[in-house]
Amino acid sequence: MTDSAPRWRMAALIAGGVLVVFWPALHCSFVGLDDPDYVVENANVQHGFSWGFFKWAFTTGHAANWHPLTWISHALDVSMYGPNPSGHHLTSLLLHTASSVLLFLLLNRMTGAFWRSAWVTAIFALHPLRVESVVWIAERKDVLSTFFWMLTVWAFVRYVEEFKLQSSKFKVFYGLALALYACALMSKAMVVTLPFVLLLLDFWPLSRWELGSRFSWRIITEKIPFLLLAIGASITTFLVQTRAGVVAPLAKISLGDRLGNAAVAYTRYLDKIFWPSGLAVFYGRVVWNFYQVTGAVLLLGLITFYVLWRMRTQPYLAVGWFWFLGMLVPVIGLVAQGQQSLADRFTYVPSIGISIMLAWGISHLAAHRPVLREASILAAMLAVVTCAVLTPYQITFWKSLATLYARAADVSDQDAQTCFNVGFSALQQGDFPRAAKCFERALKVADKKTPNSFLAQTKNNLGCALLEEGQVPNAISNFESALVLQPAFPQAYFNMGRSFMTNQQPHEAADCFQHALAIDRNPVVLGALAAAYAQEGKFSEAAAVAQQAHQLALDQNNHALADMMESRWRQYQKAGGGSSP
Repeated sequence: MTDSAPRWRMAALIAGGVLVVFWPALHCSFVGLDDPDYVVENANVQHGFSWGFFKWAFTTGHAANWHPLTWISHALDVSMYGPNPSGHHLTSLLLHTASSVLLFLLLNRMTGAFWRSAWVTAIFALHPLRVESVVWIAERKDVLSTFFWMLTVWAFVRYVEEFKLQSSKFKVFYGLALALYACALMSKAMVVTLPFVLLLLDFWPLSRWELGSRFSWRIITEKIPFLLLAIGASITTFLVQTRAGVVAPLAKISLGDRLGNAAVAYTRYLDKIFWPSGLAVFYGRVVWNFYQVTGAVLLLGLITFYVLWRMRTQPYLAVGWFWFLGMLVPVIGLVAQGQQSLADRFTYVPSIGISIMLAWGISHLAAHRPVLREASILAAMLAVVTCAVLTPYQITFWKSLATLYARAADVSDQDAQTCFNVGFSALQQGDFPRAAKCFERALKVADKKTPNSFLAQTKNNLGCALLEEGQVPNAISNFESALVLQPAFPQAYFNMGRSFMTNQQPHEAADCFQHALAIDRNPVVLGALAAAYAQEGKFSEAAAVAQQAHQLALDQNNHALADMMESRWRQYQKAGGGSSP
């Protein structure tokens, strides 16, 4: 029996616990929320490995991100599992399991605190906040980047150990740490904060510098290559997301609103870490009032003051707290992205800092208090068991897009984006009355700062639901409202044209289709325009447009549509008395 045996037994126990708790995820399907973009409808990923694929993976900004290794991992899953979502879920689960084991081994190696390291790892591994990162296939970037993040920290710790011994191996581990960090950045850019975390670890538990002692500048200079990699990834991501339109222009959201949301978001994350109820896939952007922002700032300020005051005697408090604050900076809302104010997945690694504060802080308090020690052990066990029970329950909401959005609606029907998402899901399932109610609710709860593009899309979708219910005049009215809000909106023109066709008004329908084509030349719209001309009796014009639709569909490799357009082309030619092509 070696000294390392207990460590590996605990590592095996952690791995087994993660697999048992998250095993229900293998029964979840792909969800129609980013999964199509990342896997299901992504032709590059679906076609497998080739020189063209690797070139695309390393150069594309598809899905508003630059993460080539994430694309490669998805393509590898497709080659192994095909369209079966269980295999894709299994890969994410194995990556999360590996990261959990690495975290335990790292903490135990750095601190020598076996049980505290095990508890921090158990909370990280089993907490319900992990479900979004592990079960959402499109969030493969979370579990993959974290796996490389853990390996990077391991290589850095080994570098520190070898450097203290003046072993020649320290250069090897330093280079390995840089290479692994580059892999983490190529999986998800949120890991740009790692150089900051390495500085925290230098302070505690690695004890490479202490307050009041002589400071070694090597601790700073050795982080510069890591920092340069992080800066490069940050610039690349910002440019990609700006071009994709997901970074809101700063003028649209004031600095005060962004700072206020950031302060409140930190406190909301703390609330979800300690009390993980009401978790949902989307939390809309909210403008908080003065008292809410002031309360959040005071709470954060008091905690920061306390950990700084105790920094000499309890350095782990400062390390854990600034780990939490610092790692969330890229996603806390200072640069607004979309309509979300926070997300469960953003806590994936940052929450470890809070667990470190709790594990070592409570252990310090209970060191010479037997009653408190027993109570803390019981509370720690209860926390792990609670997580192990709540997480499978949270996974049930990820079985399909419908259950996911229904859960979001149960959590909050006061958020416009959530109501829109539920309505969109209902529209896809053919539940048109429910879809219409959800879109109407979204319009009702939208605030004055809601972008016109969102309101226009909601009006358009409401019109589609009403059209399917046979309420043609109301549908047309909503399409017209959508076009007032967003004049260059081809889908609204197309859907209004469909409404006029339903109402036996082909001339008005043709006018709408022509407006849509002026914005976006689409073979489906060309086919609709051909049908409108045919309904008017203009068969020669209908045949000519159907021919254009046929050719455009061929150019876009949409052979099913091309065949349909060829059939209509022949039909219109025959109806007009012309010869078949």
